Amino acid sequence: MNLTHAFRPLAWTMLLLLLVACSLGQQSGDDSTEPQPTAGGTPFATAEAWENPLEGEASTTVAPRAGVSPITQMPSGTNGYPWWNDTVWYEVFVRSFYDSNGDGIGDLPGLIEKLDYLNDGDPTTTNDLGITGIWLMPIFPSPSYHGYDVTDYYDINPEYGTKEDFKRLMDEAHKRGIRVIIDYVINHTSSQHPWFQAALAGDPQYVDWYRFVEGEQPTQFAPWGGGNVWHPAGDDRYYYGLYWSEMPDLNYENTAVTEEIGNITRFWLEEMGVDGFRVDGAAHIVEEGRAVKNTPQTIEWLKGLRAFMKSINPESVLVGEVWYGTDEVAPYIEGEALDLAFEFTMANNLVEAAKNGTAGPLQVAYGLAAHYYPSLQYAPFITNHDIDRLFSTVGRSEEKAKMAGSVLLTGPGSPFLYYGEEIAMSGSKPDEDIRLPFPWTGEPNGGFTTGTPWRGFPADYEQYNVATLSVPPDSILNRYRALIQLRNQNEALRVGEYAKVESDVQPLFAFLRYSKNQTVLVLHNMGAEPITDYALYFDGGIDLGNAQAVELLWGAEVSAPQIDADHAFNAYRPLDVIEPYRSYVIQLRP
Repeated sequence: MNLTHAFRPLAWTMLLLLLVACSLGQQSGDDSTEPQPTAGGTPFATAEAWENPLEGEASTTVAPRAGVSPITQMPSGTNGYPWWNDTVWYEVFVRSFYDSNGDGIGDLPGLIEKLDYLNDGDPTTTNDLGITGIWLMPIFPSPSYHGYDVTDYYDINPEYGTKEDFKRLMDEAHKRGIRVIIDYVINHTSSQHPWFQAALAGDPQYVDWYRFVEGEQPTQFAPWGGGNVWHPAGDDRYYYGLYWSEMPDLNYENTAVTEEIGNITRFWLEEMGVDGFRVDGAAHIVEEGRAVKNTPQTIEWLKGLRAFMKSINPESVLVGEVWYGTDEVAPYIEGEALDLAFEFTMANNLVEAAKNGTAGPLQVAYGLAAHYYPSLQYAPFITNHDIDRLFSTVGRSEEKAKMAGSVLLTGPGSPFLYYGEEIAMSGSKPDEDIRLPFPWTGEPNGGFTTGTPWRGFPADYEQYNVATLSVPPDSILNRYRALIQLRNQNEALRVGEYAKVESDVQPLFAFLRYSKNQTVLVLHNMGAEPITDYALYFDGGIDLGNAQAVELLWGAEVSAPQIDADHAFNAYRPLDVIEPYRSYVIQLRP
């Protein structure tokens, strides 16, 4: 038995004890309260230490976040679900969103200026998107444009602004009912980080913060292929960097690393007021020999991080990137290591279904998610900053792009949009070209900057931009606005369970979403042809009420199903014609 692994969770325990002890000491006026060292001098305990970390006295010691306005217009959650099931998220690459000072680089003041586009705080308006969560791609100082190699975890990239700008962003977002999480790149640092530079120089304080070997270079490759993950660090010395030579992995065998990540976590939750984190490369945090993905040690370590976060802010959320199949991702949620994880199987199948006009891949992916995850606790998406833009993948078909968004926003889970999906931004790898500046207008600078943008716009930005697409009632932008508004207004679309509805037509994806107070039938014609010869079948088991059918998205006339004693329906045809590339949301039980 590896005792290092047996004790690893205890670094988080020590941090929890410190948090509680300091708070209790402040309450009692006694500053002498200190946690006692554990046996053997190692700051670790078993996983059981994470059960109910806020019970009893500890629950009274959670301090309010400093200097940031509390969230408004955001309930804790509908029908007992977490608040993130009421949330539609929007992934923002700050560099590419809006430039406030004319240097061609998007920044935090620019994002603040454009918050009303995302959500103006008024639920009665319809010209904003209505999103209620933002995920910021890396905002830390970094030598790279993308920021995934961090040099300082306690500061803001100076190209983006200052810590005061960030606090102002949090204030303004919270006023509009928007929560904000930040990309947390803690699997590795930049090779230019002072920690790594000190480790290279042999500083005894930091040499064990990374993984070094001496002698012959090991031969080992990442799970996805590529080059050797062991990189030269001088004569007969090598270090481990899974993603790239300039991104050396942190060594979580060393409890001092976990303790410092705890300090950073507390800083961002308490001092900066973030609502949570998205952990980059979450599947690869802790290696076990040559096993570098989804190790039990990684799940246990993340479980400790999540518990530590909840002890500081019980409402915080931990989202993880685990880029593997549903069966490999679900244990992170079941094991309470993450609150949400991105659903890559669903994303792949959603793009395939939209591209090919078929429902089969969707039925598979949604069935897997319903089988493997705790109820609704996953994060569906279409694309992100590592994947070719949807509009390019579906052959620049606006109708197919609309259908992908329609499925995402009517389906279960806590959905994430990638900036620009709502205006059909195009782009294919290299990565820079799927992270291009966001076109607000069709003007030469795209309304993004008064200067020269850090990179050009998509070739068709004069047609696909916010100003142009705001006009046609059924543009892709206005479709997204309508769908998000519909989701925000209907609890079944936010927290309703998923139930498959059978159909005898392959392009038709049909399902029920049912919650405590509402049941809706959702129909998506993924194909280019109208559907007239079809029938729907549901074998019962949920409350369909008296089936007073009302179509919510278009106001289309629909007929109600005949419900039998088992709450089933047979050969139901709510519409004579299901139009091509069209979605319908039919309320059966108000």
